[in-house]
Amino acid sequence: MRVPVVIMRGGTSKGVFLNYEHMPENRAIWEDFLLDIMGSPDQRQIDGLGGANSLTSKAAIIKKSTIQGVDIEYTFAQVSLDNQFVDFSGNCGNISSAVGPYAIEQGLVHPIEPVTKIKILNTNTNKLIISEVEVKNGKVQTEGSCSIPGVPGTGSPIYLSFTRSEGAVTGRLFPTGKPLDWIETKNGTIPISIIDVANPLVFVRAQDVGLIGNESPNEYTPEKLMDLEEIRSAAAEMCHFSKKEDATKKSPAVPKMTIIAPPMEYIDSTGTMRKASDMDLTIRMMSMQKPHQALAITGAICTTAAAFLRDTILSDIVIPNHEIVRLAHPAGIMETKVDLLAGHINAIKVVRTARTILEGFVFTKENYQILELAAQAN
Repeated sequence: MRVPVVIMRGGTSKGVFLNYEHMPENRAIWEDFLLDIMGSPDQRQIDGLGGANSLTSKAAIIKKSTIQGVDIEYTFAQVSLDNQFVDFSGNCGNISSAVGPYAIEQGLVHPIEPVTKIKILNTNTNKLIISEVEVKNGKVQTEGSCSIPGVPGTGSPIYLSFTRSEGAVTGRLFPTGKPLDWIETKNGTIPISIIDVANPLVFVRAQDVGLIGNESPNEYTPEKLMDLEEIRSAAAEMCHFSKKEDATKKSPAVPKMTIIAPPMEYIDSTGTMRKASDMDLTIRMMSMQKPHQALAITGAICTTAAAFLRDTILSDIVIPNHEIVRLAHPAGIMETKVDLLAGHINAIKVVRTARTILEGFVFTKENYQILELAAQAN
């Protein structure tokens, strides 16, 4: 099959964007279809469009919405490198930043100058995202002075507002019903906080897992990654995603393992010295069992919300005293802005950049139209 695709960078991620109309009608075939396109399972993804990294093995399915008050419906897919598996359980904030530009460029949304506001419903979490995209002469602007840690160069700013994102995947702010839990690991009993805002995260203190907190992605040993996955798998069971023994295969993307520590000096991946006074929290995340090179946007949203909650393991580390929360990750410092309404979080806003890299066709190995016909015949 020849399938129209667009490859886009959104924030610090890259993905394949597909129009919903070009997807197989049978949703049961979507997993095989996306694995085929990306070249999975294969660590190199040599026979597909995947970039051999969890940050570049992503897909977005976009649809013009018929729901009142919604412009675009967007489904995110995290395509596994190693397994015959596609995870639809959560969203990716970075990829979300490219949805607005894609919708405008593909004629799914009418552009309004100088800024087009697009209401995006993420179908994975059933949560609304407001995207603000700069437009000039009817076209999406990509050039600008906005820079984000983890991406070379600068671009036009895209503002994303995540509204009322509590319980995005589990339906509960605290999936276990408690802000703090204790779990048994092979290295002893440790406290964790599982919080679901935009995506569910399991937070651990660096000191409780034998880390400092300012490690770079290449400093984690295979043994340490296994220890962290043991904790994440236990949290997956506590969220009722899967049994802990099966979590790596059946729920590899959520909850997301998140390591936190107090502000501290470190040298980021660009060689820049980051001062403790310029941050509110030191944070390191895992992505599909590997260290994240920067910070997931949904992770930043969840962490920002968590900073305003009581009795979690974050409570003694970060005390927000302003509407801006500064999160120090391997590639730099990300700022989020909190919109408070009557003392409660109404929305959390982040800024990203995005651009189209390629538009064309991908050739699949299987003919999914024939497979659909065969399935209907049976």
